[in-house]
Amino acid sequence: MDYHFFKESPFKTLISFHKLIETLEGIAATNVDYRSNYAKALLKEIEPFPQFRTGIEDFNLIHNNETLIKYLLADLFPTALTNNEIKAVTIPFQNFTFNYSERFKKILHNAGATFDMAIRDFDGNQFYILNCILILNTFYNQHFDFNKPLFYDIPDANGIMKHYRILYNADFMEIIPTDKAITLTPEDIDLLMDNYDNIDLWKEKFPNESWILKGFGIVSLFDASIESAISNLKSNLLKSENERADSNQNFETIFRSIFKISDLKIGLIIYNEEDEKFVKPPYDDKKIGSFILNDLPEADCKNALFGCSLENILEQNKPFVISNVKKFATTPGNEKLGEHFLKLNIQSCILAPVIKNDKLLGIIELVSAKPRELNSINANNLDLILPYLVDTLERYKNDMQHQIEAIIQREYTTIHPSIYWKFRREAQKYFQTNNPNKDYIFKEIAFKEVYPLYGQIDIKGSSEHRNETVKEDLRKQLKTLLEIFESLKSNTNLVLLEQRKFELQSFFTELNSPLKADTEQQIQRYIETEIHPILNNSKMDNECQVLVENYFKKLDEKTGMFYHSRKKFDNAMSIINKKLASILDKKQVEAQNIYPHYYERFKTDGVEHNLYIGASIAPTKVFDSMYLHNLRLWQLQTLCEMELEHHLLKSSLPYELDVTSLILVFSSPITIRFRMDEKRFDVDGTYNARYEVVKKRIDKANIKGTKERITQKEKITIVYSHNQEETEYLNYIKFLQFKKILEPTIEQFEVEELQGVSGLRAIRVKVINYNKEQITEKYSYQDLLDELN
Repeated sequence: MDYHFFKESPFKTLISFHKLIETLEGIAATNVDYRSNYAKALLKEIEPFPQFRTGIEDFNLIHNNETLIKYLLADLFPTALTNNEIKAVTIPFQNFTFNYSERFKKILHNAGATFDMAIRDFDGNQFYILNCILILNTFYNQHFDFNKPLFYDIPDANGIMKHYRILYNADFMEIIPTDKAITLTPEDIDLLMDNYDNIDLWKEKFPNESWILKGFGIVSLFDASIESAISNLKSNLLKSENERADSNQNFETIFRSIFKISDLKIGLIIYNEEDEKFVKPPYDDKKIGSFILNDLPEADCKNALFGCSLENILEQNKPFVISNVKKFATTPGNEKLGEHFLKLNIQSCILAPVIKNDKLLGIIELVSAKPRELNSINANNLDLILPYLVDTLERYKNDMQHQIEAIIQREYTTIHPSIYWKFRREAQKYFQTNNPNKDYIFKEIAFKEVYPLYGQIDIKGSSEHRNETVKEDLRKQLKTLLEIFESLKSNTNLVLLEQRKFELQSFFTELNSPLKADTEQQIQRYIETEIHPILNNSKMDNECQVLVENYFKKLDEKTGMFYHSRKKFDNAMSIINKKLASILDKKQVEAQNIYPHYYERFKTDGVEHNLYIGASIAPTKVFDSMYLHNLRLWQLQTLCEMELEHHLLKSSLPYELDVTSLILVFSSPITIRFRMDEKRFDVDGTYNARYEVVKKRIDKANIKGTKERITQKEKITIVYSHNQEETEYLNYIKFLQFKKILEPTIEQFEVEELQGVSGLRAIRVKVINYNKEQITEKYSYQDLLDELN
């Protein structure tokens, strides 16, 4: 016989029937003959087993005398109730039982020989502490209330998990201290009262086997499957998405317990009122899906597949029950839905609307592979479940709306984390007004006395490259069309063909000149309206037909034009921008550790960034100019890293592009203000606007007195105004030269005057590049395309 005891206990347990024997001795001494004779006979039967009174330590004695023990306990286990009561002898809280009622025996038999009966969610620490509480209440006359319900989860013959509430009767037990028992003071009891989870404290005050538990208990179970299943359902629905990892399996187990159907499966579809569509919940394959939609991500409410069935649910707001799908499918109008379910081996089902305030939130799907298992009678069990599903689906819809709004804010109106606190403070003031619906004037968000840092890596000659690739594609397309027209032999008017050939040739010649703003659009419109109709409607021989088919295959689906060279250029631009932006974003996270500062980054024909640092952005931290200098050095190092990254990319790009790098130094603090109308930050004030003017024009400026641009490929240009800025950056450059990041040669020059701005100077220095072997090993073009997509 296999007994499952917890290893540690404050009790040394002695199974004893001494209280029952004493009761029998009292009955034997009475004058009621039949009772007295019965008691005397039973006492004589147990006389050879003194352990029944003194205490049984060898539990094989119980196993070997099951019949005698059954007679001894007959008054407590009446035969007339044995098929009704779920009852056995036990030691409280231990997984040890014997002398089962017939109903209890049948339940365990149906569970299977391998079933191990254990109390749900009950571990050794809980067992130890509950026994200590039993001592406190019994021996020390305390009144500690521990009403947490205990359950056995036992499967039935069909594999449906049943839940049984456990009740204990301890009338036939007594608790006796040993010489190892510690006498508790009121202070000890108060300490235990405040430290339920401190198992070491409980073991200190109640050492292992320091008390004797003598006697036996009686455990009675009652079937609380529905109540327990609903409680579990509520617990599951209240869990977060991260905690609800196996929700589908848990829900199915819960629903099977309620409906008593072993193969019951559940699904769910959400009703999107705005689009009048049913959609799947946004869970992965391991979680809840939908039997109605199956492989479809969504479906219109009046989808022809479902006929009138879903329309009835929408109109009547009542469960739609199909107890026999085969029979249902034979009724005119139900064929498509019936066949749809039969393909999924669904023989009976309930489709129940989940409704809140007369609005449909979704449909819960209950299905079975057996006909008539689900029907209009057990559909009433949904009344127990739907209230909790209503709250859950409503919460899900609200959460989804909040997440959508968060995505919109993050992707379209970003507020950087470093300044989020100020927006949140203003929003909280609005929220806490007595009447948040009244006209509320939002305070402008501004940060004063902040130091700006601007930097960019720009694609060198991007406009010229773009124009050249456009011209190249147009030339190829026009040349291909001219070849087709040369070989076109049909009944088409020859004069018209010659006219079109002349016009195509004119466009081809025009492309030898600089590209005008509307040239591409003119050629595209001409080809679509004048040339393509001829190619589509003309009769032609096989050879010409092949040329035309190959031509149309080369057209881009979106533009209807050749998009070969331009695609290589666009891909190269995207790869460069994505790679450099990812470096900047990653390094920026580290830079926030220097001092919290505002950061924004833009992808144009390259990557630009603005940084603003100052005490007003992080008012809880002390600001010092040291943080500004640290951030400037970080910016210079980061641009060096981005330059090196581009150099490693260049030979693997589909279209070779060079980049130029620039830093603008501005040592005077400025004010930035959030523009409510544009939902972005901008500099504030006339003087501060000078900084913006320089930012927009500086990268196109020349060295004073020359036609040479201040920016050059593979070099970083640092533009500044004051001598102290020059000294500061020359020190940074010297440090990076020592680190073998920058080359020894330093160029210094004046910058030509810009409109309204003069006196700018610049430092230019080249970044040390890796050798060719290292470059070609680092990237492949396919890797870049995969990353881009």
